[in-house]
Amino acid sequence: MRIIRRARFKYYEEKSMRINSFKVALAALLLSTSSAAYSVTQVDIELQLLLDISGSIDSSEYDLQLLGYQAAFESDNVQNAIINGSEGQIAVQLIMWSGPNQQSVMIDWTLVDSAASADTLAADIAAIARPFSGWTAIGEAIEYAYPLFEDNGFEGFDQIMDISGDGTNNSGVAPGIASDNAIADGVDTINGIVITTNQNVVDQYLDDVVNGETPFLLAPGNFDDFQTSIENKIIAEISGTSPTGAITVPEPGTLGLFAIPAVFMCFRKRTIKEKKS
Repeated sequence: MRIIRRARFKYYEEKSMRINSFKVALAALLLSTSSAAYSVTQVDIELQLLLDISGSIDSSEYDLQLLGYQAAFESDNVQNAIINGSEGQIAVQLIMWSGPNQQSVMIDWTLVDSAASADTLAADIAAIARPFSGWTAIGEAIEYAYPLFEDNGFEGFDQIMDISGDGTNNSGVAPGIASDNAIADGVDTINGIVITTNQNVVDQYLDDVVNGETPFLLAPGNFDDFQTSIENKIIAEISGTSPTGAITVPEPGTLGLFAIPAVFMCFRKRTIKEKKS
């Protein structure tokens, strides 16, 4: 009888040990999975590029936009600015937009941390086929884009949205409402690039689109000057300055301190924001 009891005791003891071992292994697995799920890569900036491909952008202008971004990321100046930043790397996402229901992520969040990775991004941009064409819904593009900063796997000193276009909003939610929503949600800065000399377009971007901490607007005027503007813009955003020739907008609360200078240098706060849980 004692032998049977000892055998039963040993059986349950070994069973208990196996169960405990399983629990420990499971806990370790869950912990590692949880840690991996919340791990992020630190970068200088999270840069979101929003390209206007509405009906006013013809095929040659579409190609020039892509060539502008391709050449910018291939340039030594931009690559050196990325590599020599505080973290030595940035994250980039590219979105194309047009009408109220026409927005698409063409290149999802990508780490650029070397000349080779910048060249790869440039090649990917050059290979994008135009997905659609339609109305000009600037506000809808912003509403679509800003939630995509959330849980993107990167943590930057700044979240920056760049919107390029050649026309005023003619469909969908008002750009000013969308722009304010994006800033309220945690986007640091919305910068603009208008590829036109039309003052109405410039005014709308200044009044309703650019927003946040030390935003600026570039107005190259034509697609031929677009490449240089893009290159200067990316370098300035990494370094936390405004590019030469940019029209800058004072942050709220500082408007009374300035007259209306066309261009002045601004500096941003380099603080790491906490992601929303």
